[in-house]
Amino acid sequence: MSKEKFPVTPATRFLREHQIGFAGHLYRYEEHGGTRHSAAGLGVDEHGVIKTLVLEDECRQPLIALMHGDRKVSTRELARVVGAKTINPCDPAVANKHTGYLIGGTSPFGTRKAMPVYMEASTLNVPLIYINGGKRGFLVSLPPTELQRLLQPTLVNVAVED
Repeated sequence: MSKEKFPVTPATRFLREHQIGFAGHLYRYEEHGGTRHSAAGLGVDEHGVIKTLVLEDECRQPLIALMHGDRKVSTRELARVVGAKTINPCDPAVANKHTGYLIGGTSPFGTRKAMPVYMEASTLNVPLIYINGGKRGFLVSLPPTELQRLLQPTLVNVAVED
């Protein structure tokens, strides 16, 4: 049996602790490359690459939104759904404080602080998703139903064309 060659992160530890099967995928990280770059690097459809966004409401309460790589979050619609006046992206330093991850390496698994998670409902229609594994240049793949079972996100319909 060969030793796995991907990073051990809080995200991978969390997945293993919860006995979630996943595969690790390394790619060459590119600053501001986004999901388009990671999808191309792995040879997968960008729609199946799920980005982890750390946002906050007007009271600076953080939340995580999980969205298809080729879509954006309508923050206005998400604010309406969560009952907030506004939703905005967290400053990268604040996001790091909440999650323990650097921007570009943020995973919804094993975050430093427990936060509510909102997932685009159509994510469940993708047979296998690729989501950050807790390090820049590293994604993990797993069925979206496993993510749903583990994180119990609130399903939302807040996607807009990118």
